[in-house]
Amino acid sequence: MLTLIVQAAFTVVLKDSKLDLSSASATDSSSVYNFYVGVALMMFVGFGYLMTFLKAYGLGAVGFTMYITCLGVEWAIILESYMGKGDLTIDFMSLLNGNFAVAAVLISFGGCIGKTSPLQLSVMVLFELTCYCANKVYFLKQYAKDPLILDCGGTIIIHVFGAYFGLACCRVLGAPAKDRLNASNYKSDLFSFIGTVFLWLFWPSFVAGGLPGGPGQTTALINTVIALLASTVTTFGLTQIMEGGKITTVPIQNATLAGGVSIGATANLVDPFGAFVIGCLAGALSTWGFIKAPLFSDVDTCGIHNLHGMPGLLGGIFSVMVPSMYKNTGIVAGHQAAGLGGTLVAAIVSGSICGFVLKVIEVSFEGGDSGKAAMLGIDPNDVKSEPFSDQAHWDCAADIPKGQAALNI
Repeated sequence: MLTLIVQAAFTVVLKDSKLDLSSASATDSSSVYNFYVGVALMMFVGFGYLMTFLKAYGLGAVGFTMYITCLGVEWAIILESYMGKGDLTIDFMSLLNGNFAVAAVLISFGGCIGKTSPLQLSVMVLFELTCYCANKVYFLKQYAKDPLILDCGGTIIIHVFGAYFGLACCRVLGAPAKDRLNASNYKSDLFSFIGTVFLWLFWPSFVAGGLPGGPGQTTALINTVIALLASTVTTFGLTQIMEGGKITTVPIQNATLAGGVSIGATANLVDPFGAFVIGCLAGALSTWGFIKAPLFSDVDTCGIHNLHGMPGLLGGIFSVMVPSMYKNTGIVAGHQAAGLGGTLVAAIVSGSICGFVLKVIEVSFEGGDSGKAAMLGIDPNDVKSEPFSDQAHWDCAADIPKGQAALNI
């Protein structure tokens, strides 16, 4: 309770705060490579290790994250260059935009992790990025002189799209028949915290890296840190209250980052008070989601709805309200609302289609053992690869945690 009281006091104090942008021109923006490195670290280390909470899927979490990132950046550079610029000219911004794009896929991967094969993941990367780039370039018009929406940190473009694409895909695929290994242990939770810390530290680069150097970029960097501070403290305070005095691991690993998700659309447009409030709200909403698990808990392995989906919608709705609270933001509320709604629909429809495609792949190309089992009158679920286990696709050490015994036919 004390934590929340102090947080409330900070809210009052920050209401009259102002930004000092006198040194904005000195912000280190001499090379977009600096921001690229930060964003790349988020992809490889942040996302990868965050998902190592699964006690028998550490190799898959880090290894497949690396694979998805490399494949995805390659494909995104090509797609977005041709769609947005009409030719394949590559610079550091191309690499940065490629990492932004693959972040959407890694978010979706968080919902499907442990339940999909390398082949299915490859198809998902290519399919999702095609839909993502089309939505970004043709619907949201991010390469046009007057884009449909403003979203420097990808709240709508990346988080909402990636979360609801992944959730729709997971819903079509359905819950796994065996989920004994869908759990963590002490060591896997510690490794997951490494991902949390890396994401937290480099999130400002993710939000501000695509902006030109100057006051707008400096504002975005400062506000992102403030939002993350707010969501982190709120998460620690609420978790103890909602869990009867104990600090539970999952909200701290995830909901502490929710402020970075929600502030992305308006990080360069609001004041510190606005960033603080949206960070607190995002942390509270995400914490509630992880503890109560109201939606998608049967198919959403990593809780992407709680970290990216709901906070993304919150940030999108906040961006619609910004013109009524701040002057000269350049945001058109109607356009922002249309962009949010259209992106949500595009994500759900394309994610559902992808789910059906992945199901066809599972039945047509990876169902040999299941077909053999059916011929012998055995439940096909008994011979499928153990979900959430590296043993399905990796040559593992003997001490990997074991799940239900597979039936050899």
